[in-house]
Amino acid sequence: MTVTAPPLLGAWLCAVLLTAGCASPGTPPQAVFPDLATRLDALLPADALLLGEQHDAPQHQRIHRDVIDALAQRGVLAAVVVEMAEQDTTTRTLPSFAPEYLVRNTLQWNDRQWPWAQYGAAIMVAVRHGIPVLGSNLPRDRMRSAMQAADADTLLDGAAFQAQQAQIRSGHCNMLPESQIVPMTRIQIARDVAMAQTITDALQPGKSVVLLAGAGHVDRQLGVPRHIAPGITVKSLQLRAQTPMDAPDLPTHFDQVWPTAPVNAKDYCAAFQPPNPRPQASP
Repeated sequence: MTVTAPPLLGAWLCAVLLTAGCASPGTPPQAVFPDLATRLDALLPADALLLGEQHDAPQHQRIHRDVIDALAQRGVLAAVVVEMAEQDTTTRTLPSFAPEYLVRNTLQWNDRQWPWAQYGAAIMVAVRHGIPVLGSNLPRDRMRSAMQAADADTLLDGAAFQAQQAQIRSGHCNMLPESQIVPMTRIQIARDVAMAQTITDALQPGKSVVLLAGAGHVDRQLGVPRHIAPGITVKSLQLRAQTPMDAPDLPTHFDQVWPTAPVNAKDYCAAFQPPNPRPQASP
């Protein structure tokens, strides 16, 4: 006996399963870089391709989508590893036609911290191609132990450890008590280690694992590349909006830098500054 889907279920499948031929996917969004294929050729082959974004630059999330789609179409994408979900979350068990809400739930997505409206397109392109998406950020329940793990202090050389502490200070608007700098630096290092472990576990011969993360995490001198074993080919790419950034200009810390359109400059530290005192009334 042949079992067919009820009409309403069939319509739902047509809505979510664009690859099934029920409906046309429509016009794809315009690519940020028309020469993307040439740009990728200059980075590949690589066991791991690390894309370092500026979180408030919308073009960067569109580049995520374009890179994932291009590599998947070439058949050379092993997995997509994301800072935006915690380690040990994965879409491996989901079918390629899984609806977005199920993908979000499976990755335990924090929409307040990482707006799905920005990142969802890249994630769903991977899912639709049957590519696993793997969370890699340090789970919240491991942060306290990471803050106390003194062995993390030896995972970077002295100069790099000092530079990482400087990034923590500036990244927190120089408002952290000095006693918190080393514990917060340990958390940053633990995050990089977790991402490196997730990438390493996902490697496949002849294919690339793509990491989506903030630019600081893909810094060759300070971040994830420092925790990936020698012999694994890692390429680090910084996506840089053409505006002044808080971090120092360190192009040599990346294999390539792709400039993108400017974004409106925003002083994220302004909210942490003490208000100007009111002038005292004259007697």
